[in-house]
Amino acid sequence: MKLKILNVLTVGLVALAVLSPGIIVFNLIWGRHIELVRTQNLSCELTKINKGSDSLSLQPQSITTLQSPANQKLSQHNFFVQMQILVEQYKIATILQWLVLTIPICIGFGIIGYDRYLVYRAAVFKAQVEMLEKLWQQSIEQ
Repeated sequence: MKLKILNVLTVGLVALAVLSPGIIVFNLIWGRHIELVRTQNLSCELTKINKGSDSLSLQPQSITTLQSPANQKLSQHNFFVQMQILVEQYKIATILQWLVLTIPICIGFGIIGYDRYLVYRAAVFKAQVEMLEKLWQQSIEQ
């Protein structure tokens, strides 16, 4: 029974080790695809807004140039904040991907190591029993 469980766990572990890089790549590509779809949707909405607000944008050029440096500083700050958030999310995603990959491997090694330990303990116990039987036979013969 233990051998069957060990074989099932070994097959599952090997299958996970073989499939996990593909799953990680699929996850990354799917995330990029979702970002692309969002960007396309935002660009469509932006063009709709720009078409609707062409008649409203008859402001003098001097007013927009006065507000431009402040808007630039604010947009650069927002850009850096967004980049920091993206970097943190990427780091967390990378850590989670490594955990998903290494935890099953470590569990498998733990099971194999424990099984080897049980075999070792059984061999030591058998050697001790044989030694005690020899001593017992020697004590009977004397």
